[in-house]
Amino acid sequence: MTISHTSFFLRVVDLTILGLLFSLLLYRILHMRENDNVWLVAFLCESGFTFIWLIITCIKWSPAEDKPYPNRLDERRIALHANIEEAFKLHHATTTLDLRGDLQGDTSADLPTIQESHELAATALRSAKRRRRRTGPGPSPRLLPGLPILNFRICDLPSVDMFVPTANPVREPPIIVANTVLSLLALNYPANKLACYVSDDGCSPLTYFSLKETSKFAKIWVPFCKKYNVRVRAPFRYFLNPLVAAYDSEFRKDWKMTKREYEKLRRKVEDSTGDSFLLDGDDELETFSNAKPNNHSTIVKVVWENKGGVGDEKEVPHLVYISREKRPDYVHHYKSGAMNFLLRVSGLMTNAPYMLNVDCDMYANEADVVRQAMCVFLQKSKSPDRCAFVQFPQEFYDSNSDELAVVQSYLGRGVAGIQGPLYCGSGCFHTRRVMYGLSPDNLENNGDLSSSATIEFLDEDSLARKFGSSKELVISIVEALQGKSNPKTSLTDFIEAAQMVGHCHYEHQTNWGKTLGCLYDSVAEDMNTSIGIHLRGWSSSYICPDPPAFLGSTPSVGFEAIVQQRRWGTGAIEVLFNKQSPLRGMFSSKIRFRQRLAYLWVLMCLRSIPELFYCLLPAYCLLRNTALYPKGPCLAITVTIVAMHCLYTLWQFTNNGFSVRSWYVSQSLWRILATCGWLFSIHDILLKLLGISNVGFVVAKKTTPKTMPISGYEPIQRQDDGPNSCYRSSCHHEGGRSGLAENCACILVILLFLPFLKGLFAKGKYGIPLSTLSKAALLAMIFVVFAVGY
Repeated sequence: MTISHTSFFLRVVDLTILGLLFSLLLYRILHMRENDNVWLVAFLCESGFTFIWLIITCIKWSPAEDKPYPNRLDERRIALHANIEEAFKLHHATTTLDLRGDLQGDTSADLPTIQESHELAATALRSAKRRRRRTGPGPSPRLLPGLPILNFRICDLPSVDMFVPTANPVREPPIIVANTVLSLLALNYPANKLACYVSDDGCSPLTYFSLKETSKFAKIWVPFCKKYNVRVRAPFRYFLNPLVAAYDSEFRKDWKMTKREYEKLRRKVEDSTGDSFLLDGDDELETFSNAKPNNHSTIVKVVWENKGGVGDEKEVPHLVYISREKRPDYVHHYKSGAMNFLLRVSGLMTNAPYMLNVDCDMYANEADVVRQAMCVFLQKSKSPDRCAFVQFPQEFYDSNSDELAVVQSYLGRGVAGIQGPLYCGSGCFHTRRVMYGLSPDNLENNGDLSSSATIEFLDEDSLARKFGSSKELVISIVEALQGKSNPKTSLTDFIEAAQMVGHCHYEHQTNWGKTLGCLYDSVAEDMNTSIGIHLRGWSSSYICPDPPAFLGSTPSVGFEAIVQQRRWGTGAIEVLFNKQSPLRGMFSSKIRFRQRLAYLWVLMCLRSIPELFYCLLPAYCLLRNTALYPKGPCLAITVTIVAMHCLYTLWQFTNNGFSVRSWYVSQSLWRILATCGWLFSIHDILLKLLGISNVGFVVAKKTTPKTMPISGYEPIQRQDDGPNSCYRSSCHHEGGRSGLAENCACILVILLFLPFLKGLFAKGKYGIPLSTLSKAALLAMIFVVFAVGY
């Protein structure tokens, strides 16, 4: 069910701030001739901030989100099974079908498939009604209200393939990957409907060894979670809280045993990370003997196969380790290339219609997250506004920076109310058919391929040209496009075919990365893929559950955060000017205009230039003794903008449960990231265009979180850019000499960049290196000489 969060009050505030910004621009235009070039620079910067705030106002106009009800999904399935049972009773007097689908009475009868059950039930009801008309009054065959048999087929829970990419066992410790995998294996979903694939781009024996040990512990952890309905299913978080004495003896016994086994797993994985000789005795690791991270063959290993396949609570889903071939002379496309390899291997082995991808450090915090996503997919599968993917917000357990949740609460829901949220790279459920290139135009109203799409996609020559030369993969793709699932078979039967689709040259002259799978040409593969999906006319859904569906870790050091933002900013600029750019075809009918504006806001890292200039202008005006802001009564415009912005953003933070200190830290962090990380991303793009260097994919360093009670959890959030821009746009002033307004603006800039100021005097890992200080001093001297001398 879609819930609207439209607020008339917030619309008025947004429009008021927008009107004040335009008033400031108009004032500057009218007095431009009375002032020097500083006034012009300020006008250009404020024009950029006004444009950003205009986009934000458009995005936030009609916020919404999807509200799933997993319990109703289960009730609907049970009721439909009951309808099938009723139909069997009417058709075969001696045969009954219980809710588990087992035949009783006539045991010689074969168990019907879902399709056969659907057809048989409909036939039985029709014949029963005809018989009743012939024989007169009698018991009337009834179905449960509002649950026609014809809907049974779509209500059977579909399979889901889960992807966990990792690339570096040093920066992404194997114990973190193990906890993420354990949380996925223990989800509240039939184990025979789940399969977990871990892609290791570092080809590390440590990662494979940790997965082997994880699969052993999973046989204890998964039944324990489902038996006691454990909420937090990542053991490193679950065991942070002590055992409460009020629990019964059986639970206490199982809890202690499970924790003891987890501690064995943790020590074993961490010891193997520090002492590689512990791995020497494992014969299965011979495959990694001559492998290097950037030079190795394809490796595919079935770590654990669920051969039971009946969905019992003691079952553990499939677990598969893969590492695609890498050679120094080949381009591998970083994470997007790994995701496409995951897509092909999973298509061969399990071919689930839906796929979940999570970062290796982002564990499943909500056990019913798959059921929540299926509520949306099953509800909208036959809707004209078909859903391509379901995105959950990204939240974190180990950071005191609270700006991302505010953005997701307001701007995230705003985008969701247009054509759907953007794909954020993690915590997202995708539809396999969409990732194979289908558009809504290719489907009939009932979800089947249209006649034209059948010719276009299922032509034998076209399939080989688009998807590659693997016959096994082409067969699985045809079944996926037709909405069919693979027949049950052993995963090991597909290892050879899986190795083939992982070769470096497999994607050569195919459509992988161009129109299929995760798209290439940018290190921000999530945004690139997301806009490609929306350009085809698909919609997406946004679910924001409480508690959060997924929780991850953030870089523990400020430098790592800046490096991560630098890579993200570089990728955003690449998308802004590539084939998927929202600037192209602004009025295309398949993607809504406001949706394009949402992408434009996310990708506009070029705003770091006006941000930097506007931070420097107050100091420049003080040194030069010139005015930056209006004088007299007109100063009220800038004062009002500053006051409204502060109160507005502070209300947003407190309304989401955060403190005043969190609000201040977020303002400071945003300024630093915008004027540092994003600014250097522009530098990287310029070097790439000049052919001096290529853009690289830097893996952010993850650390094992410190022990702290789960009750102390606070999610992180990222602040709105537009309102922060108002800080600056409120600081302007007109002709004359510098005064109180310019001094206050300088103090504000110092407060926002206080962490850098502290770094001037700090030592150790939190201090700024002497070489950097020397360069900064030189730049500061040049700035002073330029301001005073000019």
